[in-house]
Amino acid sequence: MDQKLLDFFKSLDRSFFIDNEFKNYAHLDRALPIGYEQTISQPSLVLKMTNFLNLNKNCRVLEIGTGSGYQTAFLAEFSEKVYTIERIKELAESARKKLEHLGYENIFYQVGDGSEGWTEHAPYDRIIVTAAAERIPEELINQLGTGGIMIVPVGSPSLQQLKLITRDQEGKIHIDTIGKVVFVEMKGKYGWTE
Repeated sequence: MDQKLLDFFKSLDRSFFIDNEFKNYAHLDRALPIGYEQTISQPSLVLKMTNFLNLNKNCRVLEIGTGSGYQTAFLAEFSEKVYTIERIKELAESARKKLEHLGYENIFYQVGDGSEGWTEHAPYDRIIVTAAAERIPEELINQLGTGGIMIVPVGSPSLQQLKLITRDQEGKIHIDTIGKVVFVEMKGKYGWTE
Protein backbone atom coordinates (compact mmCIF):
# COMPACT_ATOMS: atom_id res chain seq x y z
CA MET A 1 0.00 0.00 0.00
CA ASP A 2 1.30 3.46 -0.98
CA GLN A 3 2.16 5.45 2.17
CA LYS A 4 1.01 8.83 0.76
CA LEU A 5 -2.33 7.25 -0.12
CA LEU A 6 -2.61 5.75 3.35
CA ASP A 7 -1.82 9.10 4.99
CA PHE A 8 -4.43 10.88 2.86
CA PHE A 9 -6.97 8.16 3.68
CA LYS A 10 -6.43 8.74 7.39
CA SER A 11 -6.66 12.53 7.04
CA LEU A 12 -9.84 12.75 4.92
CA ASP A 13 -12.99 13.12 7.04
CA ARG A 14 -15.60 10.84 5.49
CA SER A 15 -18.42 12.45 7.49
CA PHE A 16 -17.90 15.65 5.44
CA PHE A 17 -19.38 13.80 2.45
CA ILE A 18 -22.54 12.61 4.24
CA ASP A 19 -25.51 14.99 4.69
CA ASN A 20 -28.06 12.78 6.44
CA GLU A 21 -28.63 10.91 9.71
CA PHE A 22 -25.90 8.41 8.74
CA LYS A 23 -23.21 11.08 9.23
CA ASN A 24 -22.68 9.74 12.78
CA TYR A 25 -21.72 6.34 11.33
CA ALA A 26 -19.06 7.71 8.96
CA HIS A 27 -16.28 6.14 11.05
CA LEU A 28 -17.61 2.61 10.39
CA ASP A 29 -16.05 0.55 7.60
CA ARG A 30 -19.28 0.00 5.71
CA ALA A 31 -21.28 1.50 2.86
CA LEU A 32 -23.87 4.08 3.98
CA PRO A 33 -26.95 5.53 2.25
CA ILE A 34 -26.58 9.05 0.82
CA GLY A 35 -30.09 9.33 -0.62
CA TYR A 36 -31.54 8.66 -4.08
CA GLU A 37 -30.93 4.91 -3.52
CA GLN A 38 -27.18 5.55 -3.67
CA THR A 39 -24.41 4.83 -1.16
CA ILE A 40 -21.00 6.08 -0.09
CA SER A 41 -18.66 3.08 -0.37
CA GLN A 42 -16.94 1.56 2.63
CA PRO A 43 -13.62 3.34 3.27
CA SER A 44 -11.45 0.21 3.02
CA LEU A 45 -12.87 -0.49 -0.46
CA VAL A 46 -12.26 3.08 -1.63
CA LEU A 47 -8.68 2.73 -0.40
CA LYS A 48 -8.25 -0.65 -2.10
CA MET A 49 -9.68 0.49 -5.45
CA THR A 50 -7.61 3.68 -5.43
CA ASN A 51 -4.47 1.69 -4.64
CA PHE A 52 -5.11 -0.70 -7.55
CA LEU A 53 -5.39 2.29 -9.92
CA ASN A 54 -1.73 3.10 -9.22
CA LEU A 55 -2.29 6.82 -9.78
CA ASN A 56 0.34 9.43 -10.54
CA LYS A 57 0.33 13.15 -11.30
CA ASN A 58 0.29 12.50 -15.07
CA CYS A 59 -2.93 10.45 -14.94
CA ARG A 60 -6.14 11.55 -16.57
CA VAL A 61 -8.95 9.70 -14.80
CA LEU A 62 -12.54 8.99 -15.76
CA GLU A 63 -14.88 8.27 -12.83
CA ILE A 64 -18.31 6.82 -13.46
CA GLY A 65 -20.54 7.67 -10.49
CA THR A 66 -19.48 10.79 -8.57
CA GLY A 67 -21.90 9.97 -5.76
CA SER A 68 -20.91 11.75 -2.55
CA GLY A 69 -17.56 12.85 -3.99
CA TYR A 70 -15.58 10.84 -1.41
CA GLN A 71 -13.88 8.59 -3.98
CA THR A 72 -13.45 11.61 -6.30
CA ALA A 73 -11.32 13.36 -3.66
CA PHE A 74 -8.84 10.46 -3.70
CA LEU A 75 -8.64 10.59 -7.49
CA ALA A 76 -8.15 14.37 -7.56
CA GLU A 77 -5.46 14.24 -4.87
CA PHE A 78 -3.26 11.77 -6.75
CA SER A 79 -3.84 12.47 -10.46
CA GLU A 80 -3.59 15.33 -12.93
CA LYS A 81 -7.23 15.57 -14.05
CA VAL A 82 -10.46 13.84 -13.07
CA TYR A 83 -13.50 13.67 -15.33
CA THR A 84 -16.45 12.54 -13.22
CA ILE A 85 -20.00 11.71 -14.30
CA GLU A 86 -23.06 11.44 -12.06
CA ARG A 87 -26.59 10.80 -13.31
CA ILE A 88 -28.36 12.28 -10.27
CA LYS A 89 -28.17 16.08 -10.50
CA GLU A 90 -28.63 16.73 -6.77
CA LEU A 91 -25.75 14.40 -5.83
CA ALA A 92 -23.52 15.86 -8.55
CA GLU A 93 -24.11 19.42 -7.31
CA SER A 94 -23.57 18.49 -3.66
CA ALA A 95 -20.32 16.63 -4.47
CA ARG A 96 -19.07 19.52 -6.58
CA LYS A 97 -19.64 22.03 -3.76
CA LYS A 98 -17.80 19.82 -1.28
CA LEU A 99 -14.85 19.16 -3.59
CA GLU A 100 -14.54 22.84 -4.49
CA HIS A 101 -14.64 23.66 -0.77
CA LEU A 102 -11.69 21.28 -0.31
CA GLY A 103 -9.84 23.28 -2.97
CA TYR A 104 -9.77 20.81 -5.87
CA GLU A 105 -9.52 22.59 -9.23
CA ASN A 106 -8.58 19.59 -11.38
CA ILE A 107 -12.05 17.99 -11.50
CA PHE A 108 -14.43 18.28 -14.45
CA TYR A 109 -18.08 17.41 -13.86
CA GLN A 110 -20.87 16.08 -16.02
CA VAL A 111 -24.45 15.16 -15.14
CA GLY A 112 -25.70 12.25 -17.22
CA ASP A 113 -25.52 8.56 -17.99
CA GLY A 114 -21.94 7.46 -17.41
CA SER A 115 -22.28 3.96 -18.86
CA GLU A 116 -20.96 5.13 -22.22
CA GLY A 117 -18.14 7.21 -20.74
CA TRP A 118 -17.08 10.70 -21.80
CA THR A 119 -15.67 10.34 -25.31
CA GLU A 120 -14.76 14.01 -25.66
CA HIS A 121 -11.77 13.67 -23.32
CA ALA A 122 -10.74 10.08 -24.13
CA PRO A 123 -8.44 8.21 -23.99
CA TYR A 124 -8.00 7.98 -20.21
CA ASP A 125 -5.07 6.60 -18.25
CA ARG A 126 -7.41 5.32 -15.54
CA ILE A 127 -11.12 4.53 -15.39
CA ILE A 128 -13.01 3.73 -12.20
CA VAL A 129 -16.65 2.65 -12.11
CA THR A 130 -18.45 2.91 -8.77
CA ALA A 131 -21.69 1.22 -9.85
CA ALA A 132 -22.20 -2.41 -10.80
CA ALA A 133 -22.64 -3.47 -14.42
CA GLU A 134 -24.15 -6.69 -15.71
CA ARG A 135 -21.22 -6.96 -18.12
CA ILE A 136 -18.06 -4.99 -18.84
CA PRO A 137 -18.99 -1.79 -20.71
CA GLU A 138 -17.37 -1.91 -24.16
CA GLU A 139 -17.48 1.87 -24.55
CA LEU A 140 -15.36 2.31 -21.43
CA ILE A 141 -12.77 -0.23 -22.59
CA ASN A 142 -12.58 1.68 -25.88
CA GLN A 143 -11.79 4.87 -23.92
CA LEU A 144 -8.95 3.26 -21.96
CA GLY A 145 -5.56 4.39 -23.21
CA THR A 146 -2.43 2.30 -23.80
CA GLY A 147 -0.94 1.28 -20.46
CA GLY A 148 -4.26 2.18 -18.85
CA ILE A 149 -5.99 0.61 -15.84
CA MET A 150 -9.74 0.27 -15.30
CA ILE A 151 -11.69 -1.00 -12.29
CA VAL A 152 -15.34 -2.03 -12.60
CA PRO A 153 -17.71 -4.19 -10.51
CA VAL A 154 -19.42 -6.77 -12.76
CA GLY A 155 -22.08 -9.32 -11.89
CA SER A 156 -25.55 -9.83 -10.45
CA PRO A 157 -27.51 -7.52 -8.10
CA SER A 158 -26.56 -9.55 -5.02
CA LEU A 159 -22.82 -9.95 -5.68
CA GLN A 160 -20.25 -8.69 -8.16
CA GLN A 161 -16.66 -9.41 -9.03
CA LEU A 162 -14.33 -6.44 -8.97
CA LYS A 163 -12.57 -6.55 -12.34
CA LEU A 164 -9.14 -5.03 -12.94
CA ILE A 165 -8.74 -4.36 -16.64
CA THR A 166 -5.47 -3.28 -18.20
CA ARG A 167 -4.44 -2.34 -21.74
CA ASP A 168 -0.82 -3.25 -22.46
CA GLN A 169 1.59 -1.37 -24.72
CA GLU A 170 0.47 -3.50 -27.68
CA GLY A 171 -3.15 -2.52 -27.04
CA LYS A 172 -4.17 -5.95 -25.77
CA ILE A 173 -6.76 -6.09 -22.98
CA HIS A 174 -6.17 -8.18 -19.84
CA ILE A 175 -8.89 -8.87 -17.26
CA ASP A 176 -8.31 -10.03 -13.66
CA THR A 177 -10.67 -10.45 -10.71
CA ILE A 178 -9.45 -8.76 -7.53
CA GLY A 179 -12.30 -9.43 -5.12
CA LYS A 180 -16.01 -9.71 -4.47
CA VAL A 181 -18.09 -6.58 -3.86
CA VAL A 182 -21.66 -5.27 -3.69
CA PHE A 183 -22.39 -1.96 -5.44
CA VAL A 184 -25.58 -0.20 -6.48
CA GLU A 185 -26.66 -0.71 -10.07
CA MET A 186 -25.20 1.11 -13.03
CA LYS A 187 -28.28 2.43 -14.84
CA GLY A 188 -28.65 2.56 -18.58
CA LYS A 189 -27.25 0.19 -21.18
CA TYR A 190 -25.21 -1.91 -18.74
CA GLY A 191 -27.74 -2.13 -15.92
CA TRP A 192 -29.24 -5.44 -14.85
CA THR A 193 -31.85 -6.97 -17.10
CA GLU A 194 -34.95 -8.15 -15.30
